[in-house]
Amino acid sequence: MINQTSIRGLAFGMAGAIALTGAAQVAQAESHSESAMAQEPVVLVPPVRGFIDSLAGSEPINEKTPENARQTLIDAQTGADVEMPAADVDEVTLSVGPTGEVNVVLVRPEGSQGQTLPGVVYFHGGGWVLGNYTTHERLMRDMANQTGAAFVFVEYTPAPEAKHPVQIEQDYAVLQYVSENAEDFGIDPERLATAGDSVGGQMVSSVAMMAEAQGGPEIDAQVMFYPVTTAELDSESYELFADGPWLTKPAMEWFWENYLPEGADISDPMISPLMASEEQLANFAPTLVITDENDVLRDEGEAFATKLVEAGVETETTRYLHTIHDFAMLNAIADTAPTRAAIEQAAGFLREHLDIETAMTQAGAMDDMSEVEAEAEQSAN
Repeated sequence: MINQTSIRGLAFGMAGAIALTGAAQVAQAESHSESAMAQEPVVLVPPVRGFIDSLAGSEPINEKTPENARQTLIDAQTGADVEMPAADVDEVTLSVGPTGEVNVVLVRPEGSQGQTLPGVVYFHGGGWVLGNYTTHERLMRDMANQTGAAFVFVEYTPAPEAKHPVQIEQDYAVLQYVSENAEDFGIDPERLATAGDSVGGQMVSSVAMMAEAQGGPEIDAQVMFYPVTTAELDSESYELFADGPWLTKPAMEWFWENYLPEGADISDPMISPLMASEEQLANFAPTLVITDENDVLRDEGEAFATKLVEAGVETETTRYLHTIHDFAMLNAIADTAPTRAAIEQAAGFLREHLDIETAMTQAGAMDDMSEVEAEAEQSAN
């Protein structure tokens, strides 16, 4: 078991991050953040503060229809001035899952067609209601390039059109299909990871428990950006950030209401991974949990990371300061130090656990050998 406990500071302290593992580190970090909360306003890096200020007076997401809420996020993402990294992108419809079909988007580093790469199946955030490839395109292209892996982005059926457990069943079906048909995607089935942001983090956990219960596929690494881990909205961070600055408690209540069927048991670990037993978590793959300072979901993400450590899972946990929920995904703040650092950390974690650098080194050596052989043959002729 490896506990990551380093402290990170970036950009002259503007984008600090506290790496946490275990209850003591979580308590220490909470104390640090709570003292900061005594100051008004909340301290955010300038681009994040500008983004939040630009939203003043706008209609809360939880007062919109699901359709309008979705379009609001799409407009915000496509309207931001952000560079879109180059990548090879293909859309595929798979005949899998409880609804019979699931759309996926395959995102590979530019020029990698024909190569066999490690695979990362990605479950997007947006409160189960919002989000699609359009809202996450920049993040997916960035992650594919920085990781050197092929990302399979799952466009599960949103809520309330579908309720739990449809989404996680679709996610698991895609993972299973990719594992069994990896060659069709140019993916190495022996190097397969999952990742997700916000509710996508909940899906990462749920899919891992499904894979354990059903005998596979084997998952080599997991990344969770600011994950949802419980339907009990009673943590201290929910009290501190109930009104934002970005994700609010009323918004999360609205998301849960749209997602859960009537009579759902919120203590079910497939809904609330924080309720899982140590036995259910013990065989999880090495996991990176990234949280952010000013977020209603902060405490539950860190509590889940602590539970993973207690279950003996190799776990790395980092809280990024002076930023907000969705900071990895939001295009308007894509160039901030916390966002850049978090994506670099996640990519590095995946490279390490999918042996990507080793594979790339070996591939480079083979290319060099081929060039030497070609030169020798040319000289002989």
